[in-house]
Amino acid sequence: MKNKNNPLSPHIQIYSWHISSLISISNRITGVINIIALTFISIWISSLLLGVTRYEFIENILNSFLGKFIIIGIIWSFSFQILSEIRHLFWDLGYGFELKTSRITGLIVIFGSFILTVLIYLLGRQL
Repeated sequence: MKNKNNPLSPHIQIYSWHISSLISISNRITGVINIIALTFISIWISSLLLGVTRYEFIENILNSFLGKFIIIGIIWSFSFQILSEIRHLFWDLGYGFELKTSRITGLIVIFGSFILTVLIYLLGRQL
């Protein structure tokens, strides 16, 4: 028996997203991506034990357009994770719980991760 007067729980169609929830979900996703990336980096480095040809094969893949896109994505993922964890560190110390401060630090995490990605990429290109 269905009662049509029951209130709806806040599902994706009526829930209004806040920057803190976006940062929280993205932090979890980037954490998983970083673990997978570290696993592949470890496999790539350990491929030196199997010979230089396997190492060069993976290096050639990373030098392609798709490889560079993946590297930039991983750089962004690490940058986002670092800034988000710094934000959580301040929360653990008891700072930044006000709504305005939470929004500002969330925007700093988002824009700062893109800025850090560009800076790290340019540093890697030695420009």
